[in-house]
Amino acid sequence: MPLNFDSPDGDGVLRPAAERFGAPRSHWARPASTAGRVFLTLGAILVLGGLGTASLLLARFIERDARFRIAGSSNIQAAGLTELSRADLMPVFGEDIGRNVFFVPLSERRRELEGIPWIEHATVMRVLPDQLRVSVVERKPVAFTQHGQTIGLVDANGVLLTMSARTMAERHYSFPVVTGIDPGDSAESRKARMAVYLRLMAELDADGKHYSEQISEIDLTDPEDARVVMPEQGSDILVHLGEERFLERFQRYRANIAGWRQQYPHLKSVDLRFDHIDDRIFLQMASGAETPEAAGGGDAASGSPTPAATAQSDTAKQPSAKKNKPAPVSKHATPKRTALNTGRRSPATTSVRAAVSVQALRGVAGG
Repeated sequence: MPLNFDSPDGDGVLRPAAERFGAPRSHWARPASTAGRVFLTLGAILVLGGLGTASLLLARFIERDARFRIAGSSNIQAAGLTELSRADLMPVFGEDIGRNVFFVPLSERRRELEGIPWIEHATVMRVLPDQLRVSVVERKPVAFTQHGQTIGLVDANGVLLTMSARTMAERHYSFPVVTGIDPGDSAESRKARMAVYLRLMAELDADGKHYSEQISEIDLTDPEDARVVMPEQGSDILVHLGEERFLERFQRYRANIAGWRQQYPHLKSVDLRFDHIDDRIFLQMASGAETPEAAGGGDAASGSPTPAATAQSDTAKQPSAKKNKPAPVSKHATPKRTALNTGRRSPATTSVRAAVSVQALRGVAGG
């Protein structure tokens, strides 16, 4: 049944509500009159001014209230310290003693803490009413370093760390000595060299083999040629492992070193970088020493090969570290140890393997 609507004006036309009931009233936030808008603006100004004044008074109260001042170093808590002490951190917060805790620049203090070599990461927080809480993550040394007669430590990122000889002995570190990581090198260069070191150690220790424990020194002067020093019955053998296949080449060295030393008593260096070229391995004698065959006028490279490789006596001219085929060697040239010597390692240098006594470390540091 249709509904019948009556026209409010009697003309039979239905009009919108706005026309039927009059214009709606304006919202209080949008007053229609000029006076209303003026009063609303003045009210907003008064409210905002009051809030600003209250904030300023509160800030001055906090600034001047002695309850929020850092009274002394005892108000600075520190966690995560092993190699460092609270005394090592206090110089960073020296100017904050007596300062209001709210006015300590936390981000700046964090950056200053991370500038300390031993600190890898740091956080600084306010603890109301008057304390600071510092939490640090210290770097973990992974190797010894040697610069001249000075023994130090280095972490996985190539950051050089200092520690007294007595403390080193107390920590019972068992690392090889790494050379070629110098303070004058860029951080990126040191990090790249340490990446080679970590890869070498990981391959040698894979599957619980712990071959790295047999190495006393690693020279990373050339990142493309990891040179390790192997103690062999009272003398050191310098072994060139290149930049890849570390485990395979190390195992080949271990399988053949006894035979090489028996055939060449003055052996000082083994170069395994070119084993991909006709399965060749280059042996090098000590300075001034002759191989048994060379002394008798024979071919130094004609000795019976060992089971794993063909051993050749190298001349003073060593093949390039690039993977090109080595040049032919002279049959009667006397191999020299200095051909592979970079000048960084003195013949009289004593390799240092950790887990040493205080006296041993002091002997190395003092020459």
